[in-house]
Amino acid sequence: MAVTKPTDARLSVIPAALVCAAAPAFFVLQLAWLGWVLLACGVGGALLIERGRVRASDASLFRDLSLIAVGMLIVSSIPLAAELDNLAMLRFTVALGGAVVVPYLLSRFAFRDHATRFPWRSRKKWGRLQWGWLVAVLVLGWLILPFYFITSGVYMNWPVVDSPELIARLFVGVGAVGIWDELFFICTVFTLLRRHFPDLMANVLQMIVFVSFLWELGYREWGPALTIPFALLQGFIFMRTHSLAYVVTVHLLFDAVVFAVLVHAHNPGMLSIFLL
Repeated sequence: MAVTKPTDARLSVIPAALVCAAAPAFFVLQLAWLGWVLLACGVGGALLIERGRVRASDASLFRDLSLIAVGMLIVSSIPLAAELDNLAMLRFTVALGGAVVVPYLLSRFAFRDHATRFPWRSRKKWGRLQWGWLVAVLVLGWLILPFYFITSGVYMNWPVVDSPELIARLFVGVGAVGIWDELFFICTVFTLLRRHFPDLMANVLQMIVFVSFLWELGYREWGPALTIPFALLQGFIFMRTHSLAYVVTVHLLFDAVVFAVLVHAHNPGMLSIFLL
């Protein structure tokens, strides 16, 4: 994807960084007021930088950061602690769905630039490297995730699943949130940032948002040592494949191991497939 630079990238990275810094304020520090201030400063700063110099047909940093800010505000409106009751699952569905749908609709119909897209498949078939990485994800997850969840105790951030119904709800919830991660962090946040910044910079910025969300979701303790490279790799893979289907497949395989580990941790002996 070609980077459009209607403004000086060295200056425009400041408001972009402020907007992305709102994510740890919301999801790590749990300081909503600080998140609001950072979003306002970031979006307002982009508006000041552009000062009407961007035509309607150009990529606008102000508009694109506004879309990211709207999405984050919607997500931050609910507690992200993992819960499996009907109300909690409905709350997650409405808020997380809105964080993807609202920026998409604003981009397409209010701003009329169709900046957010969801390229499900590319024309290229998956090669040996792509198939090999899918196998590697399963193997690495099997080796690393049980050690992380069990020794750190973070599996307790997810509710106890000790019945078939709760296990089924956990399976649906973990998979649904995994798909949403790619729709929002990659196809919305990352895609919008790439319109203004080099790929590496855009990827680092989206990683900040991605990892902050996962922290509140439950990936705490030394979880960022896993989630930071995962978020960066997902952005890199999307750049290389241009395929939402592939990054979703990677994420769902990873989450399948997460699901199995959570069931195993809460029910020792139920799944005797892990080393711990």
